[in-house]
Amino acid sequence: MTKLAGEMMDDLDQRLLAALAANSSTSTSQLARRFKVARSTVQARIERMERTGVIGGYTVRLGQAVTVRRIRATVMMEIEPRSGAAVLARLKAIPEVEVVHTTSGRVDMIVQLAADTTENLDDTIEAVATLPGVVDTESLVHLSTKLDRSITAA
Repeated sequence: MTKLAGEMMDDLDQRLLAALAANSSTSTSQLARRFKVARSTVQARIERMERTGVIGGYTVRLGQAVTVRRIRATVMMEIEPRSGAAVLARLKAIPEVEVVHTTSGRVDMIVQLAADTTENLDDTIEAVATLPGVVDTESLVHLSTKLDRSITAA
């Protein structure tokens, strides 16, 4: 047994979690057949993991037909002291912002952007760089993806 999010999880919990992470639309009946347990057991385990926060929700993962055409960039940002919350609120309002990380080290935030055109990406990088509270930025345009472990087979 391992402990995750304060919750004791056995092998079945871990296998259910991995299966749902790969394809969250898998039915409880399919999971029960795959793992050779009762459907009610699967349902109870999933409900417990949802209730305890091990499962935080379900989402749609865009397929390569949509994502492969998008142009991405990473923006490393230095921000003014105590302006992190305000900068984050402004970043949330920009649709091209996919991911925001706070960091330790030379920069304060790392922002991943995705746009449909280079012009849109350029405009977005400019908008991020000129937000109130932003001191300095460095942008890196992604050329190709050599490894992405966040993409799982369906």
